[in-house]
Amino acid sequence: MATAPTVATDRTPFDATAAVQPVHAAERPAQLEIIRREVGACTRCAELSSTRTQTVFGVGNLNARLMFIGEAPGADEDRQGEPFVGKAGQLLTKIIEACRMTRDEVYIANILKCRPPGNRTPMPDEVQNCRGYLDRQLAIIRPEFICCLGSVAAKSLLNTEETIGRMRGRFYLYEGIPVLCTYHPAYLLRNPSAKREVWEDMKLLMARMGITL
Repeated sequence: MATAPTVATDRTPFDATAAVQPVHAAERPAQLEIIRREVGACTRCAELSSTRTQTVFGVGNLNARLMFIGEAPGADEDRQGEPFVGKAGQLLTKIIEACRMTRDEVYIANILKCRPPGNRTPMPDEVQNCRGYLDRQLAIIRPEFICCLGSVAAKSLLNTEETIGRMRGRFYLYEGIPVLCTYHPAYLLRNPSAKREVWEDMKLLMARMGITL
């Protein structure tokens, strides 16, 4: 049974015992490159490794205060080897810029490093197979804040079955890091009316980060 995620409040202190030892900024590129190579050679998921064009590791600032985590690569990402470069990625870029940041200032990754055929929802065993890579990325980059984009990212990172609609609008904790969950940009392309809710979530996140919008 999945455990309930830890809800962070103003009274919730950082859990120093859960935090990993920080990685010096100068060591991050080399340590991430080791993981990137492991991901590139990974065959844990037979179907994904046999149908992918290439793996999609992650991109952005290795000293980022904020890390976005999505679900899995799509066709554009599989072709280019970079997360969020399709229509959903273009919308994410607009969201980031509306928050007075640039893509170069944040780090972006996905739960899965390979595209599921037909962009289907990741299988539980696929998420489990890839989870160690993401945890190691997070341990090296050690962002101050995490934003989960969509249900798969939120459920997977926080080990919960709660719906994204009920999770959004408040903070949770991953290894002492505040996590905000909101709708995936791809969902917004299908449901434009939800953009208002995402913007409310982003304002909440920016306020916590000390950024005035």
